[in-house]
Amino acid sequence: MDTDTVLRPIAVVGGALVVTLLAGWLLDLLLRRADARHSETPLWGLLRHCRLPFQLVLCATLLYGSHRRMGIGPEYVFAVGRALTLVLIGSAAWLLVRIATAVVDASYARYAAQNPDDARVRRVRTQVTLIHRVVTAVVVVVAVAAMLLTFPPMRAVGASMLASAGVLGIVAGIAAQSSLGNLFAGLQIAFGDTVRIGDTVVVDEEWGTVEEITLTFLVVRTWDERRITMPVSYFTGKPYENWSRGGAQMTGTVFWHLDHSAPLDLMREQLLGILEEIPEWDGRTGTLAVTDTTPHTIQVRAVVTAKDATDIWTVRCQVRERLISWLLAHHPYALPRIATSPADPRPSPS
Repeated sequence: MDTDTVLRPIAVVGGALVVTLLAGWLLDLLLRRADARHSETPLWGLLRHCRLPFQLVLCATLLYGSHRRMGIGPEYVFAVGRALTLVLIGSAAWLLVRIATAVVDASYARYAAQNPDDARVRRVRTQVTLIHRVVTAVVVVVAVAAMLLTFPPMRAVGASMLASAGVLGIVAGIAAQSSLGNLFAGLQIAFGDTVRIGDTVVVDEEWGTVEEITLTFLVVRTWDERRITMPVSYFTGKPYENWSRGGAQMTGTVFWHLDHSAPLDLMREQLLGILEEIPEWDGRTGTLAVTDTTPHTIQVRAVVTAKDATDIWTVRCQVRERLISWLLAHHPYALPRIATSPADPRPSPS
């Protein structure tokens, strides 16, 4: 075997690796300096994650441009070129996805830091998350298509299938009707601002928080740490409760069934005292009234408020527990009871 035939490929590959490593080191150095100078944005620090795909793109490009002069056998030139082309397409797609991820994350971080409105921040988070997923899907599809088109048989098959594109389109449309419906529903949710990541919702009588929104499904985390996965089309075609819509503040109610002799005025005073000791109460409302009556009991309702769904649950439980304990300790006659003594006689007419 000729020495030049062995040394030339090694020299070309080694030179490409050296240039790639130096370029990657230089890129990382520049990004670290830019990140230190511009601490107000995390973009430059996030772009450092692009170093590996950048090096892969550069190395594949250098090798592709010089593989014909490596001195390898003519029977291997085409195969090497095809492999380098596939690597170049894949690494370029990887680099684009990393850049898009860095830009999206940096934009969201800056917006969240500058905007104190939690509802708007969650809306933007939902939108940029879905935009990032769409961009990633488009890049992956284009990259796979480009890889397939490098094979001549694939181009021939694609050309022959164009003649029946109308029939195939109808069949694909029918088969993918549900998936396409979920896809458009996901985009509608992102830009229609109907539900956002972090919203408190009630779906199918389950209360929870929206944890993740994708192009096809949505995850709701319930209060007991279960995850409910639902198609996004559910939120565009069926009614549901969104407790975070229009603001996170919540109003809750607490009910008691008590005896007719219950000391309502004292209960109102005790309710205010209890609410002042509960840190989750936001101070907006704390009222008590009789809302219904039966032959044996009266229904007493307290209305309380808090800053969000989690706090209103705590306030309701605390008020219910403490007021019942107070009635047991100081006014046990106010609790429901079954009358076993004769009723008071009717007064005689005067």
